[in-house]
Amino acid sequence: MNRVIVLLKDAVDLSELKVDPSTRKPLLEGAKRRIGELDKRALEEALRIKEREGGEVCTLTVGDEGSRTPLLEALAMGADKAYIVNIGTGVWVDTLTTSILLEAAVRRLTPFDLILCGEMSLDSLSSQMGPRLAELLDLPQITYVKQLAIEGGRLKAVRDLEDADEVVQADLPAVVSVSREINEPRIPSLMSIMKARSKPIITFDIASLDVSPEIVSGEQSIEIISVEAPQVERKRIIVKGETIEESVEKLVHHLVTEGVLEVR
Repeated sequence: MNRVIVLLKDAVDLSELKVDPSTRKPLLEGAKRRIGELDKRALEEALRIKEREGGEVCTLTVGDEGSRTPLLEALAMGADKAYIVNIGTGVWVDTLTTSILLEAAVRRLTPFDLILCGEMSLDSLSSQMGPRLAELLDLPQITYVKQLAIEGGRLKAVRDLEDADEVVQADLPAVVSVSREINEPRIPSLMSIMKARSKPIITFDIASLDVSPEIVSGEQSIEIISVEAPQVERKRIIVKGETIEESVEKLVHHLVTEGVLEVR
């Protein structure tokens, strides 16, 4: 095994995302970013392949200088190098543009044996990146993989099709997207966290990839009109009673009145 490339996306940590109550807009400035759990599972699988087959594990991200901090976790887990395609702070690109940028970067990282990614990112949930990149690179692709092995220089994978499992094989190099069931990511040790800062994080700018800057600055194939938190209106009904039974009776009455419960 020569090199495994893992696609990572650092997105806003939704568990810590705050919303402006007056506009219902998310407050993204200064929000903490992290690598998605599915991407971590792709990285974990790459590290296990490296432990069995040898070789090098590199991560590849489309982001900005702010991506460096989240990528330290990937380096602490065991990745050898991290690469960032820097599109600038606050710039948003759709999956088509992202896949074109990734293709250009992957060609700079040739030779490689395998590209791994999560089946979807936790912010867009599109499941498009693996298939799009495989198409651009003209490589075989396997999606929704829950088990992965390399036998005789070929990939053997079990795909999760919800109501059935499918066993498939493919020649290397290939692109594989993994599901949540494939593994449980390791937790880096304190020593690994300290060593991560000495590992290289290499930045590609658009010009160095021979990609036109207009691909980022121009019109995207998807337009995001607005992002707002759902509006929740509470009626603030307080149920009080002298006894538990009385309180329950009043609560049930309100739930029936609101149509939450149906009386039969």
